[in-house]
Amino acid sequence: MARYGMAIDKRTCMGCASCVVSCKVENKVDETAFRCRIVQRSTGEFPNVHLDIFSERCNQCADAPCVWNCPTGASHYAGGGVVLVAEDLCTGCKACMAACPYDARFINEKGYAEKCTFCLHRVKQGMEPSCVSTCPSRAMIFGDLEDPNGALARTLGARGHRALKAEAGTKPNVFYLE
Repeated sequence: MARYGMAIDKRTCMGCASCVVSCKVENKVDETAFRCRIVQRSTGEFPNVHLDIFSERCNQCADAPCVWNCPTGASHYAGGGVVLVAEDLCTGCKACMAACPYDARFINEKGYAEKCTFCLHRVKQGMEPSCVSTCPSRAMIFGDLEDPNGALARTLGARGHRALKAEAGTKPNVFYLE
């Protein structure tokens, strides 16, 4: 069985936001909301300051607190381990938002929680997620973590990487290449 994941190369991400725009268009995301975002973080002290620019989204956790904190079962696992929200079951109570250590959800104008879905509707048709397909620097790699011959598994095997907030114990499936 597939287990979808993503790697984001911090060396090649330019912070151009094409992933953000393509996601908003593909998924008809509200104008003021975001399923993915560009983050800038600086570390160090002058004159040795380093600026990281990269794309963040739902980490599609294998042990997702949003799923086990959802009182209605709206947050659930779908094919490939992707965490989805069943809009007809979601009451907009925000329990999933409070539980998510990645701040990856929002309540849309229709009143239910929304988040990155890895564009599962596209993946089922053999396409890449919209953000991946439009990234001009090819900073994102999407694939099946269980496929040892796939580009994602090969890249993770060859390059140093880390997960955001690994200490949260959520077993995220989005990785950042060092």
